[in-house]
Amino acid sequence: MSEALDRLRELQAGDLPVHGGRTLAYVYDSGLAEVDRVGREAVAAHAASNGLDPTAFPSLLTMENELVGFALDMLGAPESAVGTVTSGGTESCLLAVQGARDARPDVDRPRMVVADTVHAAFLKGAHYFGVEAVTVPTGPDFRADAESMAAAIDDRTVLVVASAPSYAHGVVDPVPAIAAAAAARGVRCHVDACIGGWVLPYASRLGRPVPPWTFAVDGVTSISLDTHKYAYAPKGTSLLLHRTPELRRPQYFASADWPGYTMLNSTLQSTKSGGPLAGAWAVVRTLGDEGYLRLAREVFEATDRIVAGVADLAPLRVLAAPDSTLVALATDGSCDAFTICDEMAAHGWYVQPQMSYAGQPPTIHLSVSAATLAHVDEFLEALGKSVMSAVESGPVAVDDGVRAFIEALDPTALSDADFDGLLVAAGLVGDAAEGLAVPERMAEVNALLDLASPTMREALLIAFLDRLQRPTRA
Repeated sequence: MSEALDRLRELQAGDLPVHGGRTLAYVYDSGLAEVDRVGREAVAAHAASNGLDPTAFPSLLTMENELVGFALDMLGAPESAVGTVTSGGTESCLLAVQGARDARPDVDRPRMVVADTVHAAFLKGAHYFGVEAVTVPTGPDFRADAESMAAAIDDRTVLVVASAPSYAHGVVDPVPAIAAAAAARGVRCHVDACIGGWVLPYASRLGRPVPPWTFAVDGVTSISLDTHKYAYAPKGTSLLLHRTPELRRPQYFASADWPGYTMLNSTLQSTKSGGPLAGAWAVVRTLGDEGYLRLAREVFEATDRIVAGVADLAPLRVLAAPDSTLVALATDGSCDAFTICDEMAAHGWYVQPQMSYAGQPPTIHLSVSAATLAHVDEFLEALGKSVMSAVESGPVAVDDGVRAFIEALDPTALSDADFDGLLVAAGLVGDAAEGLAVPERMAEVNALLDLASPTMREALLIAFLDRLQRPTRA
């Protein structure tokens, strides 16, 4: 037993830190040890319970209804509103697509209208559920173009999606105009607030300007928001809220046409641990409304100070003034974003590189947490040093031969030999017996990927993941 736990701790030593406010992607840190303790203990207490049958584990049903109620009150939802706890933002988004499709069985070859900044989870939903995604380019402010989205709605449209905020740039789409256009055509309008849903309501209460996006906007039929982001709960929970029970009903699945128990599911999962739900409920109950208001004040102060500090770093600029806690930084060309990300990692900070897209440059993405506030000065100092190092070394140059090799590849016919050649070129192949060797510095690899088209990039990363996920056998 202890040997397994010792090995677990040994393995975990190579992971990114989840506390301390220095990991500005993937994790969201309140900075409150007591909150983390409560969440962990609640997860452990309910790890073996099964959310498949709420009558067998009524505690889970009580916690789910209370958690949904807190969120609905936070968003000023009508009394008719309902909600469901899911396993994360992606499942919430998938269910929004599935529910919209199944609510319109009369529509052959259904479509949904999204901006090009919509989270990829909706494109995953389109792929899984056979819904055509009609993607509309955003404007120069990186917000959805409401007029173009309205024009894209037709008789086959079953869903329109807006973001609050969009992940890549941290800005809120013009939800009132988008929702009005959807309502005029009798189409559902979903607001993806997975990352902003638990912090933007408090931003408004703090007097910050936030474009309208909640159920207070006529025409908004559903909203997704994650508790494992700015509710600072343990990983594995999100909420999908609907304005009425009738809008949620197509999300349910039941099957009695077999000799076993009648299957009844509110989400994509059947069996699911009650641990994540209990952890989210316990954290929300511990922090409460005033606790979240305080944490929102701290995370926005950290965000504002970072944005102000970037203004003094000439090679960098904030791509779009953030409406929430997400910041995208671009360079002036004297250095590249990928090298800055590597340099920040060397200084003990993890920031996320984003590839170029449709003429937009690569960016450095920051998901700021409340715990980052105490370390903003350290962050800006590290960022300044990282920018200086990146300027000194200059932008990453990809060998002309490698560039030509990538440009000649067909993503639909990527062979093992093609991929092996790229692994060698990118320095990702170590000793033959060890297989892939991910380098400590990723700038050259990211620069190589940045050359590829989105389709080619997808093919390369799928091949890479396939190589990583190979069994370890005795």
